[in-house]
Amino acid sequence: MATTNEQAPWGRVDESGTVFVREADGERAVGQFPDGSPEEALAYFERKYADLAGQVGLLEQRAKRGAPATDIAKTVQSLLKTLENANAVGDLASLRARLEALGGTVTELTERQSEEAKAALAEAIAYRTALVEEAERLAAADPAKAQWKQVTAQLDDIFARWQRHQADGPRLPKNEGNELWRRFRAARTTIDTHRKAFFAELDSAHRDARNRKQALVERAEALAPRGIDGIPEYRRLLDEWKLAGRAGKKHDDALWARFKAAGDLLYGAKAEVDARENEEFEANLVAKEALLVEAEPLLRETDHQKAKDALLSIQRRWDAIGKVPRDKVKPIEDRLRRIETAVRKLDEEHWNKSDPEKKARSQGLASQLQDAIAKLERELDDAKATGDAKRIQAAQEALDARRVWLDALGQ
Repeated sequence: MATTNEQAPWGRVDESGTVFVREADGERAVGQFPDGSPEEALAYFERKYADLAGQVGLLEQRAKRGAPATDIAKTVQSLLKTLENANAVGDLASLRARLEALGGTVTELTERQSEEAKAALAEAIAYRTALVEEAERLAAADPAKAQWKQVTAQLDDIFARWQRHQADGPRLPKNEGNELWRRFRAARTTIDTHRKAFFAELDSAHRDARNRKQALVERAEALAPRGIDGIPEYRRLLDEWKLAGRAGKKHDDALWARFKAAGDLLYGAKAEVDARENEEFEANLVAKEALLVEAEPLLRETDHQKAKDALLSIQRRWDAIGKVPRDKVKPIEDRLRRIETAVRKLDEEHWNKSDPEKKARSQGLASQLQDAIAKLERELDDAKATGDAKRIQAAQEALDARRVWLDALGQ
């Protein structure tokens, strides 16, 4: 094998196949590669150097990403020891320099990670404290006003967030962690106590309401033999039902179905009676409609006495006819009221005109107005004679007003 002292900047291979690496204080044998060419021998040990350089590069990346400083320090010391007698060809000095630089970085990283750990711990304590305070606010709320389904969901959500933070976040110091958990557990216990008391009271109220409604159902069902005569009593029972309170959805629905069925029997009997009555009353409706046809000309009658006599006859026959179907009562009664109102108004107008006292007052006022008009006519003539426009206007306005009043009296 030929001598090759200049085969690579960082190493060479001699005639025996021994490979040397060049360092600052001279050459150092790193191994032999007798079965290959000098190029293959150097390439083999250069690959070993590349592996070491890769480890240093990876360690630098870990340091940048904030790996634990203690782990970085241990790896730096391990690699430095490896480099002391590394069987590799390459710039070993630069690798040592990079590792030594990482040694300085470890100190800074340790300090930074310590500060970060403190900040993370403070943040974790603050977060866990906020969860505790949220639970304590739920516990301090008025249990009488609580929506327990919503409160339970909120408490479960708080506890789920607590567990996630406990699993993913930093470990809290024992004293702080225990104290926060004690407060959280106390709040949860208070909520559970209030919830149990609420539902125990609710169960008691439901039980009382169920008993009351059961009694009402039995009383309603007992009305069935009375038929239509039982409806007033059923309505009173319905008022009691509305005041009985809630018995829980399941029981409420079942009890109401029975209570309503008892009422349906009574109202069914009433519907049958109404149907029979309506059939009987249809003839009465026809008779009353004929009377209305007879009575409606009174809306145009001007003789008050004739209108009164005719209306009295119609009213007597109307009452004698009897009832009409329930849904027809209002329409025909309204038509009759309209005729009665017109006749009453006609009679009132006649009385107002024939009232002696009112007539005397009207005549006295008319006489006064006539005297005033005569006086104003003389004043108007005088004003026209003098040509005083202001007096003429005032006299004319006063004269016109009194003539209007006199016309209103019908004089």
